[in-house]
Amino acid sequence: MILIKNGKILTRRGVVEGNLLIEENRISKIGDVCDKSDIVIEAEGKAVIPGLVNCHTHAAMVLFRGYADDMYLHEWLQEKIWPLERKLTERAVYWGTKLACIEMLKSGTTFFNDMYFFPESVARAVEETGIRACISSAFFDFFNPGLLEEALSRAEKEIRALGNYERVIPAIGPHAVYTVSLDGLAGSMDLAKKYNAFVHFHLAETREEILEFEKRYGKGIVRALDEIGFLNDRLIAAHSVWLKDDEIDLLAKRGVSVVHCPTSNMKLCVGGVLNFREMKRRNLNVTLGTDGAASNNNLDMLEEMKFASLLQKFYYGDPTIMKAEEVFAMATKNASKAFKLDLGMVEEGYLADLAIVDLKKVFMRPSHNLVADLVYSASGCCVDTVIVDGKVVVENGHHKQEEEIIERATEVARDLVNIE
Repeated sequence: MILIKNGKILTRRGVVEGNLLIEENRISKIGDVCDKSDIVIEAEGKAVIPGLVNCHTHAAMVLFRGYADDMYLHEWLQEKIWPLERKLTERAVYWGTKLACIEMLKSGTTFFNDMYFFPESVARAVEETGIRACISSAFFDFFNPGLLEEALSRAEKEIRALGNYERVIPAIGPHAVYTVSLDGLAGSMDLAKKYNAFVHFHLAETREEILEFEKRYGKGIVRALDEIGFLNDRLIAAHSVWLKDDEIDLLAKRGVSVVHCPTSNMKLCVGGVLNFREMKRRNLNVTLGTDGAASNNNLDMLEEMKFASLLQKFYYGDPTIMKAEEVFAMATKNASKAFKLDLGMVEEGYLADLAIVDLKKVFMRPSHNLVADLVYSASGCCVDTVIVDGKVVVENGHHKQEEEIIERATEVARDLVNIE
């Protein structure tokens, strides 16, 4: 058991001052609790908040952080990122993912949704660092029927293997409509239904993607996806910045969740901006993600919340859009809804995935409004303690494996860059 004492506890009813008891991997009681526990955490001057959820990233791309900046998207991909990714090994993905995991944990993220290569290496990194994740391997068929059969076969094998890991949710990761055929997308959804898995997908990230699809198929992306049965509550659609109102309406009706990645979208200048006002009006579930560190360049969800809100306010000229409470929900309870897990809130009976934030930091004072301070003032450096699945994984801002992970991941990254 873990007893957290004298903290400001952020619940759905607001801030409650008192204690919180964790039994096994769940929150058992909040309020006036006094118990002889195995671990007692003194939280005076600190806030207990739900662990944050990063709903779209490519974790091992931390290996490419700072390697290719200030470039156009297609140039960035074709000249820098894809050539390096062809050199990736299981070892590189393993150490890169471990580095990403401790970065996320140390900044208050307790769950992430990943799409990359070598998914079992990702899963091992997740298990060993103590975080929670939904994992998929990106697959491509490039409109080649032979490659499609191979991609679906590999995806089925991988999803079975991922089921053996304790804090891992399996998913399938068809990359995007410009790299996967409609048959490939339909096949991936059939696999997801067969194995009760999620589908992680890039949707409507650039205008070029929209125009190329319409030229190839003679119709819009969202309508075509609906016709093949691809739109449902298993689908997590990243970016989604080039959507028309009727497409937003259809996604909402089908129960799809979308992921806003403001920092990456701004840095790569994808042109579109998430239409949060229309998504909110239609009750579309909107979540938040960092994308990979190669295009962000960090995995700090506290920082991402601020960028998300400020981008909306600036672009639409409306200071009331995407309020602090709304963007905080995107990073917590909306993500919980997307993945059908009882996390994202500090409530009795919920999974004990929590972050404890130091309110004594100068930028967190004078503490008029906790949620506003978390969204607009905080950064990952104010996270003191992180608990995942009822276990302390970050204590006093430190993860016990971080020194070794930093050293190994740095070696791997330098080796990748130097390979001829």
